[in-house]
Amino acid sequence: MTEGQHPRGDGTTADVVILGAGPAGLVLANLLQARGIDSVVLERGSRSHIQSRARAGFLAANTVRILDRYGLSGGLHRGGQPHSVCEFRTDEGRFRLDYSELGRGERHTVYPQQALVTDLLAHYLAAGGRIHFETEVVAVHDANGHRPWVSVRAPDGRVTRWQARYIAGCDGRHGAARRSLPDGSVRRYQRDHRVTWLGLLAEAPPSMDAVGYAVHPRGFAGHMARSADITRYYLQVPRGTPAEAWSQERIWDELELRMQAKEYGPLRRGPIVQRGTVAFESDVLEPLRHGALFLAGDAAGLVSPAAAKGANLAVLAAELLAQALIDDLTNGDSSGLEAYSARCLTRIWAAQEFSRWMVDLLHGPSGTDSGSLFHNRTRLARMAELRASRSHQDWFAERYVGI
Repeated sequence: MTEGQHPRGDGTTADVVILGAGPAGLVLANLLQARGIDSVVLERGSRSHIQSRARAGFLAANTVRILDRYGLSGGLHRGGQPHSVCEFRTDEGRFRLDYSELGRGERHTVYPQQALVTDLLAHYLAAGGRIHFETEVVAVHDANGHRPWVSVRAPDGRVTRWQARYIAGCDGRHGAARRSLPDGSVRRYQRDHRVTWLGLLAEAPPSMDAVGYAVHPRGFAGHMARSADITRYYLQVPRGTPAEAWSQERIWDELELRMQAKEYGPLRRGPIVQRGTVAFESDVLEPLRHGALFLAGDAAGLVSPAAAKGANLAVLAAELLAQALIDDLTNGDSSGLEAYSARCLTRIWAAQEFSRWMVDLLHGPSGTDSGSLFHNRTRLARMAELRASRSHQDWFAERYVGI
């Protein structure tokens, strides 16, 4: 038995079986545990893996409110950093927006996702929650029948089953929940944005007190502080570029060029300790309920990272699903479960639209054909409106922080 496993009963049944220990799965698990709902989390990775897996760390104001509401926000209030300023740089100059003074007056909290996952896991285990690490869910079975169950491969290779009343698929885009959907049961909407970022984590202090968005003829560059000593950078690269293709010197030189370091100040360099490429794709599944199986987080829909909506959508969905499951299992009220898909999809599509808007604002085609030139001129016109118009700034602020 691996660390964090808590046997109870026969160890093969639960009212709710949760697939995946990311933000969606762990928030859901904590909320159910607090109300005495019999649940278990099945996670493919090890505990050390999920607690060290670096992900985005921009938590929206509503996400913080949800975590506050259920006593899950202690770590982020101790270690998180409030953030409310973004700076745009183009060939026509730079401008800054303090979005806490625009729109609804809300801001982000910067708190690495792996730290949030560590907090959520510790809280869940301290309350007696059950989680099985290094346990691969093979498939979901009989979701539309009377006795849904999941087949799992345990750490020792044995294939066993977990019986459930409900199953929460919080196991991502490539997880068993999605794989188990019957043919023809779901409509999938997809978009390839034809943009690739080289994501970088540098052991270097931030070079500016804002999230930096640099729009340059050579491609996008981004700067996002993570802590006093760690900064995340992004570079747009051609599709198919290997993560290790560029040397550290070339990366820093390219970042300084695109972020116009000569005009606005040099970047504070340091060792690049992590790198990886992200191909911008978005998708949404409809509906998010299939009998006893409910999808949440990236299993429900993948949003491009341009607007930092993924983890925030996951937490929102987890709260909606938890409330619905609690109402059904404690009061026999299934109305929340029936409305879950539609309620989530409204928020998911709003996030997808703003994310697409950000992708189009920050990235343009590199060609010199008339279509590419037209696209880039309209992109600069959009940037000019954002620079000069208070109504555009209010619109941006509400959608940038909102979820």
